Amino acid sequence: MIDIIAEMLSYKFLVRAAAIGLMVSLCSALLGVSLVLKRYSMIGDGLSHVGFGALAAAVALGRSPLGISLPVTIAAAILLMRLTDKSAVKGDAAIGLISVSSLAAGVTAISLSSGINTDVCNYMFGSILAMSKSDVRLSIVTSASVLLLFILCCSRIFAVTFDEDFAKAAGVNTGRCNTVIAVLTGVNIAVGMRLMGALLISGLIIFPAVTSMRFFKSFRGVIISSAAVSLFSFLTGLVISYAGGMPAGACIVLVNLCFFIVFAAAGRARC
Repeated sequence: MIDIIAEMLSYKFLVRAAAIGLMVSLCSALLGVSLVLKRYSMIGDGLSHVGFGALAAAVALGRSPLGISLPVTIAAAILLMRLTDKSAVKGDAAIGLISVSSLAAGVTAISLSSGINTDVCNYMFGSILAMSKSDVRLSIVTSASVLLLFILCCSRIFAVTFDEDFAKAAGVNTGRCNTVIAVLTGVNIAVGMRLMGALLISGLIIFPAVTSMRFFKSFRGVIISSAAVSLFSFLTGLVISYAGGMPAGACIVLVNLCFFIVFAAAGRARC
């Protein structure tokens, strides 16, 4: 195992993937706790489809994929939060409408240009080879910003997560807090999608939070456990992927699934 890790560290593209993946995994775990508790867990899946549509359009137009997908995904995240709160179309219906429409638009854009190719498949399923140096720099900056903003707004996010009406009565600007959560989620999805793929990135948001809730009951315990599970799952999945020549995104999600099974069994045994 140590020899495999040492060999992995000799490749710069794997070091870049690990640096981005750890940041994205940590941010996903922190945001995932709030999204799962607010019953917005599927927003990650919806935003990943929106991000794929933007990436596909960028590829068809010959533009920077991350430069296009980042603002589009952020805008979609804010729109989804507004729709689920105020519109007649709520919850999973709003997420489904926007995500499927974006996916259809992206596929149409590709079919009118160059057709489905290897680059598009990489965006759908993820590829550690797809990360350029400019992507790495932008990804690290955006992920660090997500982490910093989450820490600064942690108390407000906690209040909005558990009792939005009470938080509003206590003077918390719940609309702004929900917008912050939406923006942070959108940024994290757009950054992590190059590595995990549009079809798997939502697993980083859902699995660590749901897994930790099987065993821990306090918000602090779930937050710490989610972060640890997410980071360890990413590193383990990356090593398994390299050793077995398998897709990194799929391996990471499967490791998360194993943790869920273990935590669920431990939680039942404790009861």
